[in-house]
Amino acid sequence: MAADAGLVNGGASNNEGFSKMMTEMRKVFETGRTLPLAFRLRQLDRFYDMVNENFDDMLSASNKDMRKTKFEAGSYELEILKIEAKKMKKNLKTWVQREWLPFNILVPFDSACIKRDPYGLVLIIGPWNYPFLLPLQPLVGAIAAGNCCILKPSEHSPHVSAKIAELIPKYLDPECYKVAQGGVQDTIQLLDQKFDYIFATSSTCIGKSIMQAAARFLTPVTLELGGKSPVYIDEDADLEMTTKRILWGKCINLGQTCIAPDYVLCSRKAQTIFIENAKKYLQEWYGDDPKTSMDLPRIINLNHFKRLSKLLDGTSGNIALGGDRDSEDLYISPTLVVDVNEEDMLMQEEIFGPILPFVTVNSKEEALKFIKSRPKPLALYVFSKSTATMDYFIDRSSAGAVCVNDVVVQNAWDGLAFGGVGDSGMGRYHGRYSYDTFSHEKSVLIRSFSKTGESMASVRYPPYSTRHMQIIGAFVKHFTKFNIPQYKPLAYLLSFIGGVASAIAVVGARWITPKKR
Repeated sequence: MAADAGLVNGGASNNEGFSKMMTEMRKVFETGRTLPLAFRLRQLDRFYDMVNENFDDMLSASNKDMRKTKFEAGSYELEILKIEAKKMKKNLKTWVQREWLPFNILVPFDSACIKRDPYGLVLIIGPWNYPFLLPLQPLVGAIAAGNCCILKPSEHSPHVSAKIAELIPKYLDPECYKVAQGGVQDTIQLLDQKFDYIFATSSTCIGKSIMQAAARFLTPVTLELGGKSPVYIDEDADLEMTTKRILWGKCINLGQTCIAPDYVLCSRKAQTIFIENAKKYLQEWYGDDPKTSMDLPRIINLNHFKRLSKLLDGTSGNIALGGDRDSEDLYISPTLVVDVNEEDMLMQEEIFGPILPFVTVNSKEEALKFIKSRPKPLALYVFSKSTATMDYFIDRSSAGAVCVNDVVVQNAWDGLAFGGVGDSGMGRYHGRYSYDTFSHEKSVLIRSFSKTGESMASVRYPPYSTRHMQIIGAFVKHFTKFNIPQYKPLAYLLSFIGGVASAIAVVGARWITPKKR
């Protein structure tokens, strides 16, 4: 279960208000205000300024909601947003250019390209676990692509939600970018409206509801969901480094990360070594009493605390490390559970907390069989020194991403898309992928009024004949053979090419005419 996007009780009817707001925003979009490159670049500059100038206030809001440390909120959310805005601005001038298809000698006077258009008015639904990063990072892509946008942050992180609602109209064009706050009724009423695109980060269950709402209007969606991201540990792995990296990925945000390692598959030998290493590192990182450490956040609310407690109370496994809980402080210590079987409660849903169960397997084949028997994960982690083992999982598994010998860091690797598959989501974003996600790739064909070109195409007109059909078939069959890698406008000056092309296509030279069998 990825963080839910705010579908909880509460909220008065806002249908009329949302409808009016969207009507006004559509009018603004239709004026073309968001289309010029200069406007988009200015908004990206203002987005960067918004994060940079309010860095400390944003950190404070995040800390109030779930006691997230300045290091985690700053490094894993706000700095990433600044980098995303700068990277988008740096490349946008290139990305907005029309993408011309190769010049073809058979149609020398014609041209074709891909033109990327904004969808129009888009809705971005954000979760509470990374409450600044996960709504605002896709917003960067929506801005860059030229859309107007309504942002719906989660009410489970009320201080962050309020801060976003305060800052967006101060820094971005308030008629093009708006924030809608509220609970379940507000989110449902938003989804009752017709958007041109919906982007949501949420749980698999809520993702299905969002997709059902979008289906009524045939609205395209990107859903970043979650699932149980498995870890396979080979005995040949560097088990000390493996332990350190997996524990880090499980402890950041107290396990409330959609790509956190969810469970471990390994041999008993590897499990024993892991637990011994874990005791050492947890003491080294958080001291004798992790609860007093300033580096561990808290569970977001009592409902999620109770859900995690129920998983621990109902497990058939044994707690090998941790297990401490305090409902008043919303604290659960980093916890390792061994001797877990596949029917255990801990294996039935995404944990989304600091609990790490271990399932014993005796080979990589057994591990992959276990993984493939379950819904496709958002991330798959493999720890091994063997290239054959790495390739085995890379080639034979299906997951949103595969990360070898580390966890979570694939999310921040420049050039890699982030997205799920199957139950873990659909669509992708980050960097260029965000720009493409919020853009419609419009196909454009520009034909000339050249008489030579028209004579070449005259075989399409009635009266039809077998010979005409053969010529068209030959043209289609050999069309791509005459592509030149780059489109050359000089071709328009070389009119004799038209004569050559005409001779090839119309006269029907034998070397391109289909041979009789």
